[in-house]
Amino acid sequence: MIRFLKKVFEHVGDETVLRPPGAVPEDKFMQRCIQCNRCVQVCPYDTIKVAGAGFGRKSGSPVVYPRDIPCYVCMKCPPVCPTGALDNGVTDKRHIAMGIAWIDKDTCLPYNGVICRACFDDCPIYREAITLDDDIYPVVHKEHCIGCGICQHVCPVDGGAIFVDTEHNV
Repeated sequence: MIRFLKKVFEHVGDETVLRPPGAVPEDKFMQRCIQCNRCVQVCPYDTIKVAGAGFGRKSGSPVVYPRDIPCYVCMKCPPVCPTGALDNGVTDKRHIAMGIAWIDKDTCLPYNGVICRACFDDCPIYREAITLDDDIYPVVHKEHCIGCGICQHVCPVDGGAIFVDTEHNV
């Protein structure tokens, strides 16, 4: 299967807004999404939100704010999408591509002498998307990262030290 990432939205404040798992590229997504909110309703974690008026023509479409509530990759949303805006053929969490995490080494605790394994321990693609160099320093492997935002959510650094972004910004 070919993994692809797509530009989702520009940053909202200092945060990237992502599409739910299984989202097709943004141009096709906006053509297909009928804003039925079935993905929002089926999400057991209240992760998927409805984009507000500030999003212009994208208002009413489903979005994920990973720092607030990440995607826990339950994969319940793609099958309920009636239009294919969320590809219901994507059932394996390893095949979603919401974004890619990156680490700010200037603020990441291990890179500053403090032991922390939060992003490594909580990553759903355990020991593949994030590994520890020298058993201390977290390293993101882009080819395995699905961009769910769990790492960003659990990061204990005020303001964060690991962020999920769309590929063009990484």
